[in-house]
Amino acid sequence: MISDEDKEKVRQATDFVRLVAETVELRQRGQEFWGCCPFHGEKSPSFKVNPATGLWHCFGCGDGGDVFSYVQRREGLEFPDAIRYLADRAGIELTEERGGARGPKKTRLMEALGEAESYYHTMLMRGRGGGPDAARRYLAGRGFGAGVCRRWALGFAPGHGSLVAHLRGRGFSASELVSADVAMERQGRLSDRFFDRVMFPIHDELGRTIAFGGRVLERRDNVAKYVNTRDTPAFNKGKHLFAYDRAKETMAATGVAIVCEGYTDVIAMHEAGFTNAVAALGTAFRLDHVRLMERQRVSKIICLFDGDAAGQRAAERAVRYLDKTSAALLCVILPDGQDPMEFLSAHGAEALRPILASARSLMDFVFEKRLAAHDLSSPGRRVRALEDMASLLAPLKHSVLLDDYATRLADTLGMDVDQTKRAIREAPVAELEEERPRSGSRQALAPARARVPSTPAPPDEGTAAPDDYVLADAYEDAAPHAAAPAPRGEPLAALSSDERMQVASERELLCALAQRPDAMRPYEERIASLSWADERHEAMAWAILSTPAGTSPSAAVDAAQAVVDDAPRILSGGRVMSAEELSDTEKLDLIVDTVELFSCRRRVRQIRARLRGEPDAAGDESQRLFQEATRLQRRVNELVRKLSSVSAE
Repeated sequence: MISDEDKEKVRQATDFVRLVAETVELRQRGQEFWGCCPFHGEKSPSFKVNPATGLWHCFGCGDGGDVFSYVQRREGLEFPDAIRYLADRAGIELTEERGGARGPKKTRLMEALGEAESYYHTMLMRGRGGGPDAARRYLAGRGFGAGVCRRWALGFAPGHGSLVAHLRGRGFSASELVSADVAMERQGRLSDRFFDRVMFPIHDELGRTIAFGGRVLERRDNVAKYVNTRDTPAFNKGKHLFAYDRAKETMAATGVAIVCEGYTDVIAMHEAGFTNAVAALGTAFRLDHVRLMERQRVSKIICLFDGDAAGQRAAERAVRYLDKTSAALLCVILPDGQDPMEFLSAHGAEALRPILASARSLMDFVFEKRLAAHDLSSPGRRVRALEDMASLLAPLKHSVLLDDYATRLADTLGMDVDQTKRAIREAPVAELEEERPRSGSRQALAPARARVPSTPAPPDEGTAAPDDYVLADAYEDAAPHAAAPAPRGEPLAALSSDERMQVASERELLCALAQRPDAMRPYEERIASLSWADERHEAMAWAILSTPAGTSPSAAVDAAQAVVDDAPRILSGGRVMSAEELSDTEKLDLIVDTVELFSCRRRVRQIRARLRGEPDAAGDESQRLFQEATRLQRRVNELVRKLSSVSAE
């Protein structure tokens, strides 16, 4: 369990604007930063980050929240893992309490991995005997001399328990070595995980050692050519890329990423000057890898696959991500079945540059290559080709790209477009083994709070009362396009126009309270008199107003979240305080006047309903209610005139 103290420590250590700017181009407007939403396609910026409150909101899709919910969305993590992710970036060690099931700390695992990297590298560079000699010969044969080995910290794993002995001598426990996957238990004894292999250290985006890839020196029966570290608390092969820590700067500078298939290919590419090259780690190219590269604002992802059958399959698997990224997915297959390392060795870097520059659309390549395997000379063979191509395009059956690809396929096969679409929609989507959630996995057990909340539809503007032009002119232009959540237990559709507008105005009031808690204190008496449409809003308002003078916006958000879990999302959506044409005082007056207007109307409706429902009520009580309704209606008229004058200005 992550303590509140650790959570707050992580929040304070995170530069929210810089975090978002990794994937979103932000421009400052007043105290806020605006850009296009990273979670849905849009051309006009409707996404904002407020560093004072620590909240983000998108007025296009209606989602919002704090820094942790943002990381949940961006990285596909559960709430606790979002905190761990940010703690890892900030170098903060969390003091998690797990009851009796305390496991090795991630920092200790990474220390062990770093020490293992140093040991393997020493064995390669200084080791004596047949194993180190063979490792050096293997690397030299691929053009990797001592300089390359040093720059990439390449190593050799001798096995025979030598690494275990070395790390135990450095104070690491058996459980730490097993958890880091550098050792394994066999028949009650601890032994090295890697044996007689050239070692490629894998680093996270900060350059810290998190895993290894090991290549066997001599091919033996029933021995895998490559063995990679299994998923550990420090490493997830589906969420990391080899050399990403080295490539990210060039990716950001050029807007181009190159994806290779192997460690040696990436090293050869970097040494030849292509420093934006990366590779997947023991798994197929995945959507998480695309998202990771998008964080560097890449506009082109060039898949540089080997020219063999495996390269063709890799290209076909990548097709399913075409509609899930704004980056153009391109493809290069090198001639004569060569991989990048072989091509560079034979032809040099200058020969590769024009090939990369002429990279083709991934879909064009796959489409033509797959169809080329079919004889289209007879109707029956064209039907079989349709079935085959439908299985390729099935992952895009719900995509906006379907029409284009289906039309293209229908034209090629001489078939009806609707029939072709139907074949694609009915084709099963082949699930990638490495992307299938395992029973008990984090993905399979993701809690409801990690899912994206649905956004209610905006109010129907045509149902406003006659004098609602005041709100439309003076307030609604700056109000959220997406309506605030309906009161608890009450569906949005069941609310009247006034009630929906009151919910929206209450939300603006809460956002102002969070952003300017001290400036709102003079309005406390008016806020206390409100008849709230949503009880959660009232609880949040009093939680913020109960904080001492001098409370920061982020502390105000924390106070609201202490009484309503969903407070960060509710407090993220205000727009009135972002208006540049009004002063802060004018904005606060506008917000409080508007919410009071709808509160008074609400109370008047309640009184009228009570008088109609109790025609025989005692005279004194009936008179009191009538007088209250009259007073409230007078106040409604005053507020309407005041807001009308604001609109006229």
